Amino acid sequence: MTFNLSIPRGNGIALDLAIKAGEVMLMLGANGTGKSSLMHRFYSTHIHIARRISAHRQTWFESNAITLSPFARNQTETNIRSVDSDPRARWMEYDSASRASMAIYDLVDAENVQARKIAGAAYGDDLARVKKLAKEDPPIKIVNELLRLSNIPVTITVQENSNIMASKNGSAPYSIAELSDGERNAILIAANVLTAKQGSLLLIDEPERHLHRSIISPLLTLLFAKRPDCAFVVSTHDLMLPLDNPSARTLLVRGCTYDGSTVTAWDADVLSPDLGIDDDLKRDILGARRRILFVEGDAERSLDKPLYSLVFPEVSVIAKASCRDVERAVFSIRDADGFHWLDAFGLVDNDSRAQSELDRLKGGGVYSTAAFSVEGVYYHPEIQRRVAERHAATTGDDFNKCFADATSAAITAITPHVKRLSERIAEKRVREEFFAHIPNKAQIAAAESVSISIDVPKIVEAERQRLQNALDAGDLTTVISRYPVRETPALKEIALKLGLQSRDQYEGAVRRLLMDDPNALIFVRSLFGTLAADIAADTTNAETHMTSTSGIVA
Repeated sequence: MTFNLSIPRGNGIALDLAIKAGEVMLMLGANGTGKSSLMHRFYSTHIHIARRISAHRQTWFESNAITLSPFARNQTETNIRSVDSDPRARWMEYDSASRASMAIYDLVDAENVQARKIAGAAYGDDLARVKKLAKEDPPIKIVNELLRLSNIPVTITVQENSNIMASKNGSAPYSIAELSDGERNAILIAANVLTAKQGSLLLIDEPERHLHRSIISPLLTLLFAKRPDCAFVVSTHDLMLPLDNPSARTLLVRGCTYDGSTVTAWDADVLSPDLGIDDDLKRDILGARRRILFVEGDAERSLDKPLYSLVFPEVSVIAKASCRDVERAVFSIRDADGFHWLDAFGLVDNDSRAQSELDRLKGGGVYSTAAFSVEGVYYHPEIQRRVAERHAATTGDDFNKCFADATSAAITAITPHVKRLSERIAEKRVREEFFAHIPNKAQIAAAESVSISIDVPKIVEAERQRLQNALDAGDLTTVISRYPVRETPALKEIALKLGLQSRDQYEGAVRRLLMDDPNALIFVRSLFGTLAADIAADTTNAETHMTSTSGIVA
């Protein structure tokens, strides 16, 4: 059984997907991107064979008894299929209570059907068939097994008068109506999946709404394995589900286009399960836009990420630990053919790298700041001046004096560290000089003698003199852009002299400046060379590529 799912896209070329029984597709997207509308489209085009499991809707039971007759159950299903085809079903659910009752009815009925089959075989003295049927686990037993394996210590049983009872950790039985939201939701999802007809398309919408991921992840994975005769589409916000189910395809939904209240097109792509990237990188991609900018720093405490998210709002900014991590992430995505729709860039600290190294990185999509580190952007004298002016407008201080005092205080704070800072940069120059003279293959093959001589004192003295001259000239721009001044008290002194209480407060003021002042934002963007223009150009190229490429994915 194969289900053909067609997704209209804004470029006029539909994304056509084929999903077979036994396959799983996970649909990821932020709120408002059109996931529910897309699930409704899938249901409407396969209404006679699809089962819609809206796990985020009502989950309570009116009682622990079966309240539907066989006729009422079938009539309820007919009514539900009819109303679920209506576009309003995207946001409004008809007769939620009956849906829950119908799921429990099907679960108990499946139990009774199996019991009747065993009884019939026994009455016919067909002991071989009795043994065979007895080996098949009834649905309720499977549900209890799934609950236990999914970290839910609840067991359900059918007791007198078909009452459904629950027991937790061996407790006395009580009504399933008294279960928690999450426990009821897990039972309803399992009941709907296990009782679906063979060859069904099962559409599960936001199963994590009432369930912790430590429960929903194993529950779904186990249900997928229990129904290899059905195909699954799961709409979710849980970025980890694709990593927990590596054989599943992932449909990334980033946005949609409305005509009135109706969605007419989606911005969507498919991430195949066989891409040769590690789980960390895959997780980054799953939560991102089409354009990704990898930057250095800790994801929680990075100075880079909040700044670059303001400077480049059209991309998803993702923090990686180091320059090497940024480089690996960008190169991995750019080298993978399956990511033709994804634009990956990197931004790393300059760290006084040699120009040849900067050119190599840029050739692979990794750009560098104009400054030694991101602090060189935050504390660039032009940004200091703008922050001082804004702050003085509130306090009434003379911002020119504050700015001059900040420059003077920074230079005073850096001066005792001239030797150490200049030696840090000189060390890089010495290493570059050394590696530039390492024998190449031809020299080694010719057995040529190579003598490397580096005038270290000259390099060290030249760098020390360069820094001292910049300090003497009050050239804080050069000092901050070329040297690791964050290793000195200078940045704290700048913040204090500008009237801020700490570096954190100053850096927050810089970010607010970039949100409020378009000219300040333009200036900061200019510090990154051609990065902004290259991102814009790459976006145009990607859209052109999408328009000229078939959307068929097997």
